[in-house]
Amino acid sequence: MLVSLPLARTAAAGDVPPEDIEAESDIEIDTEGEAPQPVMIDARHRRGPVTNLPLPRYVSLKTDEGNVRRGPSLTQKIDWVFKRRDMPLEVTAEYGHWRRVQDSDGAGGWVHYALLSGVRTVLVQEDMTPIRARPDSNAPVNAAFELGVIARLGTCELSWCKVSAGGYKGWVEKSALWGVDEDEIRE
Repeated sequence: MLVSLPLARTAAAGDVPPEDIEAESDIEIDTEGEAPQPVMIDARHRRGPVTNLPLPRYVSLKTDEGNVRRGPSLTQKIDWVFKRRDMPLEVTAEYGHWRRVQDSDGAGGWVHYALLSGVRTVLVQEDMTPIRARPDSNAPVNAAFELGVIARLGTCELSWCKVSAGGYKGWVEKSALWGVDEDEIRE
């Protein structure tokens, strides 16, 4: 079975809140008169046509700022500017040197691959999230991370991941993080 990948939600900065934007169903790109066809991927083997890496997958922003464009070209309008180095992003499509990404709020668009890193990071989704010495809810607390902290992702078990940020490290429940799949295991 083959499927066409939907477009990520995008909006011009200040036009519409991300939650009011609906996903598109096709890739519509005008690159000097030629519109590429939607990328078809075998649903059982969701792999990027350029990198052959899994789609979707998580990456991080390599720079302090990253322009997010409406389409995969420098001539396309900039819809967003991501301004947090190491921010986790989800790659949902590939086209040449461009990756369609979205953040934890669903805001996104096309980013040049040079702005992205394969280093895995996560975003803390709950305020004062306890970081524990072991992957156990009864283990001693090493630290507590505030809402919005970006942490480096380490090993992940079924319900817990090892993270580090600001000189602190320990285990946190996956449910408190964005940037790792709930069934993802990392060694």
